[in-house]
Amino acid sequence: MAEDFPVVAEVVRSGFVESRHHGAYVALDADGEIAAAAGPVGAPMFPRSSNKPLQAAAMLECGLRLEGELLALAAGSHSGEEFHLAGVRRILGAAGLDESALGCPPALPLDADAARSAVRAGQDPRPAFMNCSGKHAAMLATCVAAGWPAYWSAGSYRDPDHPLQVAIRATIERLAGEPVAAVGVDGCGAPLFALTLTGLARAYRSVVLADPDGTERRVADAMRAHPAWCSGSRRDERTLMRGVPGLLIKGGAEGVKAFALPDGRAGAVKIEDGAARASTPVTVAVLRALGATHLPGAPSARAALDELASVPVLGGGEPVGEVRAVSDTREAQ
Repeated sequence: MAEDFPVVAEVVRSGFVESRHHGAYVALDADGEIAAAAGPVGAPMFPRSSNKPLQAAAMLECGLRLEGELLALAAGSHSGEEFHLAGVRRILGAAGLDESALGCPPALPLDADAARSAVRAGQDPRPAFMNCSGKHAAMLATCVAAGWPAYWSAGSYRDPDHPLQVAIRATIERLAGEPVAAVGVDGCGAPLFALTLTGLARAYRSVVLADPDGTERRVADAMRAHPAWCSGSRRDERTLMRGVPGLLIKGGAEGVKAFALPDGRAGAVKIEDGAARASTPVTVAVLRALGATHLPGAPSARAALDELASVPVLGGGEPVGEVRAVSDTREAQ
């Protein structure tokens, strides 16, 4: 309920606070202890696409053979730019498949320029454009690698009882240190496993602290080396991972973000009303509270966090205010 979630962000127009967003956040220190928290951080919620790095780690454990930018694509929510589409085709082609095998729904690209280009070219929405198609291509390739049928009498690779999804659930539970609280259907049609915010932050901490040769660390390293492949050329996550040394971050629908710094400091954010516009400013505030600007490379970290600390509010096409974290969040220690 809204009253359980404190105000974590506000919308200021012409010096007047016209809207407020309630939410929750948790920050873990390098030892994995809670350093700051607000709201029901022990209540289950759907991480949405913030689960994707955990899903990708599970797929590697099941035999998926991807590295570099293609692994980042499998763990990300791409913008539908041409290099993303080419990557999806490469993942499918290596498994002897094509776009017709994808089980995600048709869509236009998330990236506005890419979407306009597709429309100008007379292209209809298609599954490969959908931001989750990298994950779905990897799921299909995992089934081929493991010898599992992608489609069977009981359902498909999207069925929660399929061996692939059973393995993914087990990995998520292991990394989060808690059982999955509920199973739903994500926007892309794949199973969605509910965790607490604290469990989600623990999972990201586990990923960045994993053995350098382990599957979880391979996912983290691929995403950090190729942030445009797991988001896009003009996305907040790319800006943050390029600016903050060693940062792993992944957003999800309905106002979710999860992240971890290379020393194990980690956090997760959930905006109660699902507003994406509030999630980045609150995440920046939590990163600052955890000391992200004191890492090696602090100038670039400070610049990236400053750039994304607020979202402009427009009036007549010009900035007249901002969406920003409330002071309690900005000052959390």
